[in-house]
Amino acid sequence: MEDLTTGAEPVSESSQLADLAALGLDHDGPVVRQSERRSFYDAAIATLEAAGRTYPCFCSRREIVEAAQAPHGPDTPGGTYPGTCRDLTPDEVASRIASGRSPAVRLRADAEAVTATDSRLGELTIAVDDFVVRRADGVAAYNLAVVVDDAAQDVTQVVRGDDLWPTTPRQVMLGRLLGFSTPEYLHVPLVLGVDGERLAKRHGGVTLADHLAAGRTPADVLGLLATSLRMAALGEEVTPDLLASRFDPQSLPSTAWVASKEWTA
Repeated sequence: MEDLTTGAEPVSESSQLADLAALGLDHDGPVVRQSERRSFYDAAIATLEAAGRTYPCFCSRREIVEAAQAPHGPDTPGGTYPGTCRDLTPDEVASRIASGRSPAVRLRADAEAVTATDSRLGELTIAVDDFVVRRADGVAAYNLAVVVDDAAQDVTQVVRGDDLWPTTPRQVMLGRLLGFSTPEYLHVPLVLGVDGERLAKRHGGVTLADHLAAGRTPADVLGLLATSLRMAALGEEVTPDLLASRFDPQSLPSTAWVASKEWTA
């Protein structure tokens, strides 16, 4: 469970697992919560530090944006971070800490060109910027946490929204530096509301409970999801096993699916 930002949410967790069960979906092994895995993330960061691949960064988000927008600001190889703290001396680091500023930890990526491969989208090569692996509050950043978790759980295939595709080379790089195998990636289009924005609570009833309250059944919702992926005809009764037999990454839609008003009201 990705709960690094909000902390453990047992009620939400139980609801999510119940929804999956109602749709006929199961999961392997016990629930793993990121909020309980700090020691694993710290160990991974220690490995990167020992290899000289990290440095402390005291920049706020505002300072980063302002430095990048300055007319004569520093070059920014491979991304948005302008490198303000990349070459601080030990004395400068100590001075900032003494003043009460807590540093984040950035990966020293050196704008290395890294290629990620997606079974639907092909290849994406970017010059990776010096991104954060641990926030200033001591919490592991998303990119590091998911890489460590996937490796620990022997995940070999990752399926997720295509809004995360641009950051995948960062995760590929991290995995290689930590000695992990690179999983196969499949990024799929998002579900949008009628306003063209990512489907969210503001669009109305979007949860399984909302649909059940509106008189629909779990089978109705499963059928809708299958239809949105072009894996079933409208109104066709489907099961998870049937959909698993039909699954073909190359047949998935290449554009986002817009949920109609009658399915979000």
